[in-house]
This record gives sequence, C-alpha cells and structure tokens, in this order.
Amino acid sequence: MLTRLKGGHIVDPANGRDVVADLFIEDGHIVDPPADGRAPGEIIDCKGLIVMAGAIDIHSHIAGGHVNTARLLLPEFHRAFQSRPGATALSKVGWTTEETGLRYAEMGFTTVVEPAMAPSSALHAHLELADIPIIDKATLVVLGNDDFLMGMIRDGESESAIADYVAWTVSASRALGVKCINAGGSAAFKENVRQFSFDDEVPDYGVSSRKIVKTLQTAVTGLGIPHPLHVHCNNLGVPGDSAAAAEATIAAAEGLPLHLAHLQFYGYGAEGKRQFSSEGQRLAELVNATEEITVDIGQVMFGQTVTVSADELRQFAGRGQARPRKSVIFDHEANGGGVVPMDYKQSSYFNALQWAIGLELFLLIKDPSRVFFTTDHPNGAPFTAYPDIFALLMDRGVRQRWLEALPKSVLEMTILPEITREYTLKEIATMTRAAPARLLGTADRGHLGKGAIADIAVYRPGDDKAAMFGRAAYVFKDGTLVVQDGRGVNRVSGRTLSLRPEADKAMAKRIDAYFDKRYGLPARWFEVPDYAIGREDPFKVVPCRR
Repeated sequence: MLTRLKGGHIVDPANGRDVVADLFIEDGHIVDPPADGRAPGEIIDCKGLIVMAGAIDIHSHIAGGHVNTARLLLPEFHRAFQSRPGATALSKVGWTTEETGLRYAEMGFTTVVEPAMAPSSALHAHLELADIPIIDKATLVVLGNDDFLMGMIRDGESESAIADYVAWTVSASRALGVKCINAGGSAAFKENVRQFSFDDEVPDYGVSSRKIVKTLQTAVTGLGIPHPLHVHCNNLGVPGDSAAAAEATIAAAEGLPLHLAHLQFYGYGAEGKRQFSSEGQRLAELVNATEEITVDIGQVMFGQTVTVSADELRQFAGRGQARPRKSVIFDHEANGGGVVPMDYKQSSYFNALQWAIGLELFLLIKDPSRVFFTTDHPNGAPFTAYPDIFALLMDRGVRQRWLEALPKSVLEMTILPEITREYTLKEIATMTRAAPARLLGTADRGHLGKGAIADIAVYRPGDDKAAMFGRAAYVFKDGTLVVQDGRGVNRVSGRTLSLRPEADKAMAKRIDAYFDKRYGLPARWFEVPDYAIGREDPFKVVPCRR
C-alpha cells in the first residue's frame, strides 16, 4: 500500500533536506511521489510536525549475560517483584525485553547496538535480542583480552593471520563490528594486577594495551568493517589517569579510524581540594583536532541505575561505591565483568561534575557527525533519560535551571555555564540518524531518501524538547505504524544486522583444534546458527501487549 505523510517538516541532513514536503512509503521503503498519479491508500496529516528518520543508538547494553546478571542482582526493581511499590527508582529503566523495544520505539528509535557481546555468549545474546520487539538490533563482539589473540600477537604472527581470526569471530558471532574493552586489563587482572595503563604489558604475554588496540585497529580497518574499532579505554573513572588514557588512545589512532566509547567517564582530572576536576574541554579539543576519531558520550543523569561492564578490573575497583550495597564481579576466559548498582545524586559534588563533564563534551565537540548520543545505558543513566538530554542540549535555559540546583562547588569546576551553544534540529538529526548510520555502514537507514527502509519518527514541535522527544507523534518501522501519540499500537519483529566476513579455511580448522583442546568442545558450539537470528522475514503485525 502507498502511504503519504503529508506536509511535514522534513529534517534529513544526510540528503541535505530541511523542507516542508510530502513523504511517500511503499512496501516498507521510502519511494518517490507516484508518477502515475496513483492515489495513496493512506494519508497521514503531518502539517506542523517534524519528520526525521528513525533514530539509531550505537551503544546501549540491552542483552546478554551482564544485563541478566543485573536483573538477578536487583529483583526489588522488577515489575514482577510482588512487594514492589507503584514507582521505584528504576521504574523507568525498562528491564524486560518487551519494555526495551517499546520504550525505544516510543521515543522514535528504530535501531540499537548492543556493544559488548562476548564471543562465548553470542548465542545467548542473540536469542535475547530476538525477543526485543520493533527495533532492529546489532552487536559488537569483544576481543582484546582473549588468549588466542594475545598469543598470536606475542608470537609475532602476521597481520593476515590475525585478520582471519577477527573475521572468523565476527562472522561466527554474527556481529556488526568489534569492541576492545580495557585491552589486556582483564587478562592482567587475573594475575592480580590492579592498575593497568596503555603501555603496560600483560603478564605472561608481554603485549601492551597499545599493541592490542593497534593490532585490532589494523585488522578491523583491513577487513573493511565499516564501524571503526570501538575502544573502551584503560583506567575508566580514575581521576587524572582516565583523561591521560583517553589522550594516549586518541594519539594512537595515527590516521586510521578509531571510536572511543563513553568519553565522559574519561573526562576526569585530579585538580582541586577533592582531587576531582573536569578535563572535558581538553578532551573535546583533542577530538576536534583528530578527524579520524569518533566518540560517544555516556552522559550521566541523576537517579538510580546500575553499571554493567566487561571491564573486570575497573568494576572490581568500583564495587565499594555500589548503591544499594551489593555487586557481582565475575571472571571467565576473557573479559569477565561486573555489575555494580549506582545512584547518581544531584547533591553530590562528584556526580554533579560527572553530569557537567558529559554536557561539556557534547557542546564543545564541534562536529555533530563525530559525537554520538549515548548514556552508555544503563551505566550513566537508563536510555529513558534521553528526552531530558535532548532538552539540555537544545535549550540553554533548561541547562541553566539544572545548573542552579547543583552544589556551588561544582560551578567553580566547570565551564558549562559559559557555553551558549544550543543544538539545532539538523544537528540532532545528524548525531542520532545520519552519522550513526554512516558509522555502522548501514546505508539503508538514517535518512529519508529514496530506497531507504521506512523507519520514520514524527514529532510535535514545542518549547518543551523533553516532551517532544519523549513521545513521538508517529513512528513507522519498515513502513508499519508502530507508535502513535507516544504509545505502541503495533508490535513487529525487528531485524538483526550483522556482517559475515570470510576467513581463510585454515583459520577455522585452527580455531576448531584450539576449542577442542581448551574446552573439549568443537568451535561450532560457539557459532551462532541461523535459527537464532531469524526475524528477517516480512514482519507479522500483532497488537501490542503493553
């Protein structure tokens, strides 16, 4: 059926469009106006409304072992918990797979990337992702602390052999890209190392974090994987050391693309009587000066959340800050990880400065196509905090009201009150649509040009940007109306986006022998089968259960 979205304000920076015009949908894609004068089967009046492509979140922990461990650790925040009151501190997190898809869609997001999938847990992650409705999903597979890779680097194996290993891992795990988390840090942690920097070496392997990152960067770039190596730097959250780690990693890009995750958590200096200060301006200047670098922010917002990370070393170090006072630290063959609940308080000097540092980075990094909109869900805040962040970026008055509620000591340590920039609709669409689609190599989305999949978000403009972006007027997923007036109206099944790079057959045999020797299992047990992905057929539309 031909559908016409009539007279909306189209904001489509990927195609240079910022105009009032009609948009046509047919067979799940955006099409040109019919040349034969055919009448559309459905007309939706979008006069006075903002029309954008569906939004894309490149870094949100929505599935896998860490997420489920968090659910098990905090049963008091589950809807199913019998004594749970009507609203709790985490009532907006969206704990279930059902809520995750619906809440994202209600804000106009149609594609989300799970950024930390262990190769050994890939099947579990994909099965859970398949249960999340509406949105399309993708994963980044984690390498950089695994014995096979570090052994290859230690033994001086060729770039082509390492690229074959990376290709096999991406293909077997059905990932869209590669992530490196505190490269070598978890392996060093197993040897009782408690501080690990960019040029430190992993005991027994003799390879540095720098060497691991550069090796993976070369492999990812050489294989033609569109998304650059996605790097979680060393010393996350350590005042002084975190900023130094981010600076060293940026310098190590050396002209090849590199993506730094949740940069806010590296924006910490050690100045002042509390030995905690902002390095936001310095990091923003480094990003601005290094064109091959892209970043996402990991914005902190106030309230209860839970941190989940495969950075085993730093989660172990941070477990004393857990609120409520319980945590899980676990180890396995590569990264391991930890789950530490966190309650960010507006009255806390430290938490309030974290909030300010994230906004400094958002507002001081000049190019919206190189800075991406994330809270590192749920680490900095649940993704349901996004509407408030849009308002903070687009309205200086809103920022000022939030600043007035902070401890005065924070205002002495941040330049945020001096920043006058306000994001435009075009910049928001670039940061959340056009740029992430380009970064991920998914040319079929992030824009409203002919042939794009009909993932479309329509908003009612207004002075209250949080209300505008919190409740989309309409959202279409592959041409099907899934949200109307901020509520789900149809439940469809999203796709899984993945790459299948080819590795030399000799590498597959070698990996099979390795798994058999180490685990007593053939490598095929770690390959994600087609049936776990599925959901790429035409969508079945059924009523929403919510």
